[in-house]
Amino acid sequence: MGPGTLARSCGAKLRYGKDAMKILSLMLLTALTTAAQTKPVVIAEAQPPATQTLAQPASVPNATALPIGTAIRMKLETPLSTATNKAGDRFGGRVTEAVLLNGKTIIPVGAALEGDVIRAEQHRRIRGTPSFALRPNLITLPDGRKFVINATIVDTSNRSLNVTDEGEIEGRGHDTADWVETGVGTALGTGIGAAVGGGKGALIGATIGAGGTVIHWLTKTKSAQIPAGTEIIMELNHPMALSAVPEGE
Repeated sequence: MGPGTLARSCGAKLRYGKDAMKILSLMLLTALTTAAQTKPVVIAEAQPPATQTLAQPASVPNATALPIGTAIRMKLETPLSTATNKAGDRFGGRVTEAVLLNGKTIIPVGAALEGDVIRAEQHRRIRGTPSFALRPNLITLPDGRKFVINATIVDTSNRSLNVTDEGEIEGRGHDTADWVETGVGTALGTGIGAAVGGGKGALIGATIGAGGTVIHWLTKTKSAQIPAGTEIIMELNHPMALSAVPEGE
């Protein structure tokens, strides 16, 4: 093979390598972009319920209302998700720990507790974490009597959720799975680059892979769920009067 033929052959291989790298890089970025439009990642699975008895504020003799700060524990019967719920939706569950006042049961186990979804938001990861704002507002006793409550959620049995000081329930931001996802994208890009262009190609591929997965991560929507069976703890913001709400109100 003469010098000219050899040069043309090397030039063709170089051009082929560059073209192949471009094609494979575009395929990688396209796959990652497509993945960003797929079903949101779901987080938050129910955890075993807490068993410790709730601490309650001191009450006064002959009190006619549950005091501010009274804690109520309920088990959610309505699954909630930032991907499907919206403001105005109702949620409900059952009280799982009796609430006493001066030794007398006021809210028994099994009482129904309902409320409104005030907000259910899921953001693309670049903007924040998914979150719920829930407002418990009605308790129905087993005998049918109804009591209006004003309460703020303070905790859940689900350790993958966080309850803020304002009573909002938040899902996770980025987590270990996201770092793994980014690492896989980088490794894939490195492998493609190495196959096409050796060491230099591996470096370029790693850069493209990392960049692509970061774009994918930033544009991907992450959802939060509160599954049925999750225990939610709330505290009264105002005293709960012990006179039932008349039917129809």
